[in-house]
Amino acid sequence: MTQATSTEHSTKGAYVQTGAEFNRDTNYIEDRILRGGDNPREGRWPVEPGRYRLIAARACPWANRTIIVRRLLGLEDVISLGLPGPTHDARSWTFDLDEDGKDPVLGIERLQEAYFKRFSDYPRGITVPAIVDVASGAVVTNSYAQITLDFSTEWTQYHREGAPDLYPVHLREEMDQVMKRIFTEVNNGVYRCGFAGSQEAYNSAYGRLWTALDWLEQRLSDRRYLMGETITEADVRLFTTLVRFDPVYHGHFKCNRSKLTEMPALWGYVRDLFQTPGFGDTVDFVQIKQHYYIVHEDVNPTQIVPQGPDLSNWLTPHGREALGGRPFGNGTAPGPVRPGEQVAAGHNPLYPAS
Repeated sequence: MTQATSTEHSTKGAYVQTGAEFNRDTNYIEDRILRGGDNPREGRWPVEPGRYRLIAARACPWANRTIIVRRLLGLEDVISLGLPGPTHDARSWTFDLDEDGKDPVLGIERLQEAYFKRFSDYPRGITVPAIVDVASGAVVTNSYAQITLDFSTEWTQYHREGAPDLYPVHLREEMDQVMKRIFTEVNNGVYRCGFAGSQEAYNSAYGRLWTALDWLEQRLSDRRYLMGETITEADVRLFTTLVRFDPVYHGHFKCNRSKLTEMPALWGYVRDLFQTPGFGDTVDFVQIKQHYYIVHEDVNPTQIVPQGPDLSNWLTPHGREALGGRPFGNGTAPGPVRPGEQVAAGHNPLYPAS
């Protein structure tokens, strides 16, 4: 058996509680990496190039955000990237894609080793993304929502020339409200559908999800991006759910009122982002499907991974240029994906099989 299907460490019962609605544990390690951070013991770590390693599985939407923002801002040279494989068992994510099954920088087989290095009795799930202090091998933070905001606001000294402003001060008040609704109703909404433990819980989650998606369809019908003319953190957060919608959430999580391809504004919007450097070039559809269909034994006990859907339509014209806008504002697009960080050939239409 693979590690993900081992009976001893099976994930069965970890996601769906019979008769109950799904409630996400949102208690994370709230330490932050800050300009002027001066006391790791009190959760204030210093911004320091080369000190930290971002561990972010491509399969996970929350981790995919950090990969996108790191690339858009040009932080590749100052924060290294470790990529666990797409499947895991009840213990933690593993580095099975790396030589000898170990992360080449941290030298560990399982991400839980970095958590236990910091907290020997860590009681919660071993989640990605996580930032690890390389010297000590201990996790610093797994607070995914804060990680990307801090990339934008605390690491500015190390942004690439032409990096976009993903969290503009003048938009923050409205943007925070938009992102809150996207999180509760869409990012987490698909999970509430998929992990519902009763028909009543599923029906409620389904209604909330589609109310929010209809709101987004309307909002994006006359503006190119969520906050107007340029890409922001809000777009990153919505993109990683939408890009997984038809391949996973529509069927696996029973979010099946409509496919994304049947919603003109959202389908055009997500293709626009997918074809923008920094977004689609981080997406591994094969790993995404493997993760959800293999790991979620509660939802898919056979662990069979579907062949579809056809992904060639992700590169078709989206027509969103007619709405105007400048994707990167006064900045520029990021350069080519770094060697060693490309998605595997054949796992994404931007990376055709040779």
